[in-house]
Amino acid sequence: MRTVAAVIGGGVCDQETTLLAEKVGEQLAERGVVLVCGGLGGVMEAAARGAKRAGGTTVGILPGFSAQEANPYIDIPIVTGLSHARNAIVVRSAKVVIALPGEYGTLSEIALALKMRIPVIALNAWYSQEGVIHAKTPEEAIQKALKSIPGLADGNR
Repeated sequence: MRTVAAVIGGGVCDQETTLLAEKVGEQLAERGVVLVCGGLGGVMEAAARGAKRAGGTTVGILPGFSAQEANPYIDIPIVTGLSHARNAIVVRSAKVVIALPGEYGTLSEIALALKMRIPVIALNAWYSQEGVIHAKTPEEAIQKALKSIPGLADGNR
């Protein structure tokens, strides 16, 4: 089974965050990791775009009732009809969560991941939360994310 990493962050983001998210998505895909996200715009779209550019697979856990709401870089749209409650599915689907800047939806995903004992790597996001691992660059975030997953050192992706 392939490793799945969640990339979370705001549905709207600035250019700097867009570039960081694209780089994170790209580097995950280059390592054969499947990207899961909320499937909409902002950080989610940028990370999925980066993953697709590197030939990766993307999954979008959508809040509404239509696969059509997924951004154009999502390979597998999962329609939930759950609104923000879908955040639990995004997090539970992953072995690690990489958090970029966002608002309370992002914070809720961080909290859910910590509660579920899923490692959280923060790249310019919510550093004050106990248990969150900090990273300063996309490369450092990917390195720390993959290192936090048991079994990956054995080549199990």
